[in-house]
Amino acid sequence: MRSQGIVHAEIEILVPFFDVDMMEIVWHGHYVKYFEQARCALLDKLGHNYAQMRDSGYAWPVIDLQLRYVRAAQFGQRIRVRADLVEWENRLKINYLISDASSGERMTRGSSVQVAVAIASREMQFASPKVFTDIVQRFLP
Repeated sequence: MRSQGIVHAEIEILVPFFDVDMMEIVWHGHYVKYFEQARCALLDKLGHNYAQMRDSGYAWPVIDLQLRYVRAAQFGQRIRVRADLVEWENRLKINYLISDASSGERMTRGSSVQVAVAIASREMQFASPKVFTDIVQRFLP
């Protein structure tokens, strides 16, 4: 299992018809959307979502995305998507785990990496902005 973070968020999704192919399994590209939904829940929990990031003067583009498919999700299946914040000082790294909501069986895991970019200058930051690290500090033991 991937490492758990200092803070996490979980969401549940009932796999909709429009996310599946003719075999009634989720098309592989939709897992990225599920990760994004969990990431947004995590950022909301931190109190620093994308609108607040923008308002603080920074964009956070995804620069790396990893996925490992274990078992396909199916139409009508209830899945749980967990997002864990594991790095924040120099970049934003989030680990994800998708599991069956009823059995807990692991289905997909992955991670994303984002870096801060100053909106005004479009320059990548080599450390996370203080406005973000100060927020994360509140969650440290």
